[in-house]
Amino acid sequence: MSKRGFTLIELTIVLFLIGTMLFFAVPRIRDVVLTDDLKKTANLLNTKARQLRSDAVRNQVDYVISLDLDHNLLYTFSTDMTPEALQEVKNRPYKLPGQVKFVDVYQFGEDKITTGEVRITFFRKGYTAPAVIHLARGDDFMTLVVSPFLPDIKTYDKYLDFDYI
Repeated sequence: MSKRGFTLIELTIVLFLIGTMLFFAVPRIRDVVLTDDLKKTANLLNTKARQLRSDAVRNQVDYVISLDLDHNLLYTFSTDMTPEALQEVKNRPYKLPGQVKFVDVYQFGEDKITTGEVRITFFRKGYTAPAVIHLARGDDFMTLVVSPFLPDIKTYDKYLDFDYI
């Protein structure tokens, strides 16, 4: 009579392989399923800033990221665009996800801006107009600091006034 089954070693190896796969898969699944819209927006702005700074230096053209504070929209453009191309870009803005909204933007040397359109320029020489952007989703806030010479936007998980940055 033949008894068929799995040995303890075979079961241990299978459980080890399943555990290893879960170890790598669960964080990715969690990030995809439970992505925080506020962090997603901050990452998008950081990516856009890095890209625009790089494009400005490479193409020797100033680039601008425009933030529509009233409608929570953003779009980017180069300063050498034709009026028709600029209008086309304005007609296809990026809408902030979910309940994320712009609270205000502070550009150094000016008062805080809470309504209208704000433009942050990335110059062809590699520097940026400094700014502080405040985002919110409900009671959660995020502060993004655009530094003149740093490639990345510095992010804080709370509302920080420009005096403390």
